[in-house]
Amino acid sequence: MSEPIAFNFDNRLIKHLPFIYRPVSPTPLVNSHLVATSDAMLAELGIAKDDLHQTNFVDVFAGKVLPKGGYFHAQVYSGHQFGQYVPQLGDGRAISLGEIVAQSGQRLDVQLKGAGETPFSRMGDGRAVLRSCIREFLASEAMAALDIPTTRALCIIGSEHDVYRERVEKGAIMTRTSPSYLRFGHFEYWFHRGKKDELNQLADFCLAEYFPECLTEENPHKAMLAAIVQATAMLIAKWQVHGFAHGVMNTDNMSILGLTIDYGPFGFLDDYQPSFICNHSDHTGRYAFDQQPSIGLWNLNALAITFSDWLSTEEIRAALSQYEPIFVQHYISLMQRKLGLVTWQDEDQVLLGEWLTLLAKQKADYTVSFRQLNQVFIDDSDNQHCQDLLAHFSDKQVVVEWLKKYRQRLADDDMTDNARQQIQNQHNAKFILRNYLAQQAIRQAEQGDYSEIERLQDILQSPFEEQADAEQYAQPAPEWGKHLDISCSS
Repeated sequence: MSEPIAFNFDNRLIKHLPFIYRPVSPTPLVNSHLVATSDAMLAELGIAKDDLHQTNFVDVFAGKVLPKGGYFHAQVYSGHQFGQYVPQLGDGRAISLGEIVAQSGQRLDVQLKGAGETPFSRMGDGRAVLRSCIREFLASEAMAALDIPTTRALCIIGSEHDVYRERVEKGAIMTRTSPSYLRFGHFEYWFHRGKKDELNQLADFCLAEYFPECLTEENPHKAMLAAIVQATAMLIAKWQVHGFAHGVMNTDNMSILGLTIDYGPFGFLDDYQPSFICNHSDHTGRYAFDQQPSIGLWNLNALAITFSDWLSTEEIRAALSQYEPIFVQHYISLMQRKLGLVTWQDEDQVLLGEWLTLLAKQKADYTVSFRQLNQVFIDDSDNQHCQDLLAHFSDKQVVVEWLKKYRQRLADDDMTDNARQQIQNQHNAKFILRNYLAQQAIRQAEQGDYSEIERLQDILQSPFEEQADAEQYAQPAPEWGKHLDISCSS
């Protein structure tokens, strides 16, 4: 008989905001079993490796058992989906089992995604499939290693449960953690229903729990909105720098803490295409890669409207006006490091723009091209060290001309080649979660072989490091891998 696994629950959200959730029981999967775990999150929750087999770990995260102190519930919210307001959404296939105090002292809301129907499933079955669970599990691991704020995966539980999507697939549950799942859509739900008491309680809770530094400001609500604006701008700057496209930037998928949340048809850039659309359901390109910064501001405007009971129009505009300068400053700061520059000068914007234009015209791989800038030496005018970089371009002469300008700029900085390359290697990833790599892991997993999930997970935990035995994972995607059909059901 396995021992019950124990956690330190502190369910403040359900104590203080009883109106934003509904009690709900998971619907367990058929013949559930463990597929994958995150060592980092196991440690954060105080779970030893031995606990996976000596406790009821699988039963808990398959939704069969509620650990002592937990409370199964689903949250209600609304949001703008593809620009249209939907009055009620909510956790349609995610059931929280409560907030656990982690080893770091932080409270983490632990949520079972794919655990069955909730009051907010909207005719859906409340299920997730193994395919989508693997994608989100690997994505959140990869994003965390890239230092991009994100929810974190704990584990995947597989099953023999049939789930019907475009085809019959096996159901699974992915457990994910976050300091909070509160979204822009939570504020929209209560504001647009005219529920001022609930909206005030929601704001007060957020100020106390997530933005306590704002309570000492003259206008705490203004300070909180400004903090959300800043966190969102910095998050999306990191997306753009690392070539990440979210795919479904609806306001119900926007975290008030500036976390990447709700992984679906996401994609990292292969060939550099500014207008890259990773979601094949996005027929108008609303959430294309190059639209993400402007959509971030659009979404913040939708959130800011809900602050109109506390702030004047001028105060709201002042908070929103900070988005662009914060985004640009953070983006440039990160790009400066990717280029290996000590300082940022006015002409560097032109240099970067020419490089990105060159990548786009020649359909060069975004990640590989930036990583291989570490092959550039100031005195290497014959490009002897740049052959691997040049090999990725069809029109090499154009690249050679740009490299001349780049070397001249590097020569202006007081930094050795080796010192610069160390900085570049810390900011230009070698390994990213390309869609085709995830797809290969999915194909094996659907045959019962989970080894490629573990292999990818290990590689992606050190995205900036050289890994001699993993070189094939750092190569540009094959042609078939650049055109995978990824939709919202992913």
